[in-house]
Amino acid sequence: MIYTLNAAGLDAVGFSDGAAFWEAFRRETPELVLLDIMLPGEDGISILKRLRSDGSSVPVIMATAKGTEYDKVIGLDLGADDYLSKPFGMMEMVSRVKAVLRRAAPPSKEEVLSIGGISMDTSQHIVLADGERAELTYKEYELLRKFMENPGRVFTRDQLLTSIWGEPYIGETRTVDVHIGTLRTKLGRCGDFIETVRGVGYRLGAAK
Repeated sequence: MIYTLNAAGLDAVGFSDGAAFWEAFRRETPELVLLDIMLPGEDGISILKRLRSDGSSVPVIMATAKGTEYDKVIGLDLGADDYLSKPFGMMEMVSRVKAVLRRAAPPSKEEVLSIGGISMDTSQHIVLADGERAELTYKEYELLRKFMENPGRVFTRDQLLTSIWGEPYIGETRTVDVHIGTLRTKLGRCGDFIETVRGVGYRLGAAK
């Protein structure tokens, strides 16, 4: 689960019991908690109840055993945002996590992203490179948006495949290279901002 979430571009850390979770929670508040009901010591329902009684509004997805409707109802009544019935697929998990994060995210006031000579109007799906409109395909646009929302961050090909194409690709990552190539071409001089990090992947570097 941790490997899949990380591969999807999400920073995830796992804990084997409630004590380890609370120790980490006191150091840093996460954006979301994926919580198994069946845990040694303090179970998931008790952890959720404690989170909500302490006033925490952090989104929580509960993992429940298949067919345990009672646990689902209790979890939702206590303030869980969603639930996954075990056994569940890894892509379903990623999809649920991303959906809850989107719902929980504060509304963005910034509709225009600008880096160097690249400007992206996210409300109208318009991209300008040095003032000229760049006609991008949907995947090229989503790749560029990923980079512009995370300037300087390096993404592996596997992370980009999972994040943009929505499913893991085994072995074949040439798809990313091809789309990066066409995206660079369409951005003209600004395409040089998309840097290749040898042996790792790609990032949007500082304007030159």
